[in-house]
Amino acid sequence: MKIPKAIQSLIESFEKLPGIGQKTAQRLTFYLLHIPQGELDNFANSIQNLKKGTIICSICFSVDEADPCSICENRERDKSIICVVEEPLDVLALEKNGKYHGVYHVLHGKIDPLNNIGPDEIYIKQLLDRIMNQESGIKEVILATNPTMEGEATAMYIAKQLKSQISNLKITRIGRGLPTGADIEYADELTLQRAMEGRQNY
Repeated sequence: MKIPKAIQSLIESFEKLPGIGQKTAQRLTFYLLHIPQGELDNFANSIQNLKKGTIICSICFSVDEADPCSICENRERDKSIICVVEEPLDVLALEKNGKYHGVYHVLHGKIDPLNNIGPDEIYIKQLLDRIMNQESGIKEVILATNPTMEGEATAMYIAKQLKSQISNLKITRIGRGLPTGADIEYADELTLQRAMEGRQNY
């Protein structure tokens, strides 16, 4: 059976998305084929306006509708604390619980030598410049990169750069250990080690 070009083209477009294989791409394409044209037009408009309706904040490099973003503009946020994350999605995740009241810095990636991503390819220099600005008043930097090899390497690199250039700056790393609801017997050695190291008074 010869697949129509319009269908094949959309399948190939879906396959380029992260986590989408050929079968999922085919299912999504044929699902869209059967929905009303009005819904399809709305979907197409949403994609078309994705970049037109968003902007990267010139301060924290998160994604918002305005520059500076709503978090950087908020006078109630504690500007003396910066939480460093890998992606804008991490900001959304941390904002869900409403417990953090500082500001953010989004790196838009992590140091990953295997994929030719070094410190210059992500927003590390901008972070250092932001912290070293005499008027910044930053007292603490929370390194909230993911607990992967690349995330750890990125956090270590940033910490080393900050310690060599700035004194009296508190540098912390997000807690790592057992998630709520997990069984100790199924946890790996590194997770258990970090859970023990990060224990607190009860």
